[in-house]
Amino acid sequence: MRAFRVAYDGRPFHGFQRQPSVPTVEDAVFDALDALDVFDRGARDRPRGYAAAGRTDAGVSALAQTVAFECPEWCSPRALNGELPGHVRAWAAADAPGDFHATHDAVRREYVYDLYGPALDDERAAEAAATLGGEHDFHNLTPDDRGTVRDVSISIDRDGDFLSLRVAAGGFPRSLVRRLVSVIRGVAGGDRTVENVRRLLGPEPLDGPDGVPAAPPGPLLLADVDYPGLDFERDPRGVESAVEVFDARRRDALVRSRVTGRIVDAVGGVVDDGTGRRDESDGRPRRQ
Repeated sequence: MRAFRVAYDGRPFHGFQRQPSVPTVEDAVFDALDALDVFDRGARDRPRGYAAAGRTDAGVSALAQTVAFECPEWCSPRALNGELPGHVRAWAAADAPGDFHATHDAVRREYVYDLYGPALDDERAAEAAATLGGEHDFHNLTPDDRGTVRDVSISIDRDGDFLSLRVAAGGFPRSLVRRLVSVIRGVAGGDRTVENVRRLLGPEPLDGPDGVPAAPPGPLLLADVDYPGLDFERDPRGVESAVEVFDARRRDALVRSRVTGRIVDAVGGVVDDGTGRRDESDGRPRRQ
């Protein structure tokens, strides 16, 4: 049995778990294993011993998604990357006991959400996080009917225009992290009160206008999954490939940000005259 750390950009996928007729990360992994003759998709539903750490939603990315299955010794992150799409990269692996289960044996999962909020109040955000942290029944913050009692830790750091939220627990019901983000953003922006947060954690079901929508999935990252006694070893070629792929995607995003920024500035009446000076304008050319 081997366990693999897998990073991916979740935007092109309809989530991690297999679904009919739409691209998912799990399908990409299974296609790669089929191409490597690790298992036959036509003969079996999944590789022997297969399990994954979690089921990220559509658009959610991962650094440390973990999948495990029985495979030959030569099956390495480098081998997997030879068949995986470019935005899915295996970068580390560990030998695991024969009865290892990537879902049930995880003792802690950590997500990071980069919340854009230059005007959000840091102290109010911290107060909301402190209220939400600890063991609670989060039945008002998930569509799940079972497994809603969780012991959650939340930390917040200001990083320029962003609040970086780190949320950790042994496991999470569906949409909980993104709804926690919505609550914290609401309190930090003045749209919710801490008393409202306490009502959300109470026994009374709240839906309709009192319910909490999930924050957008794009800024969410599955950052870490802990397994006691499992020693993941970085694969040098896998690491090199992952850094190359995601650094290129970062550059593309920065370039696109400049393009869209020029559109915003021009439509909004901010003119760049090519000298680095930017002046408020009505959008018309300036006479010299």
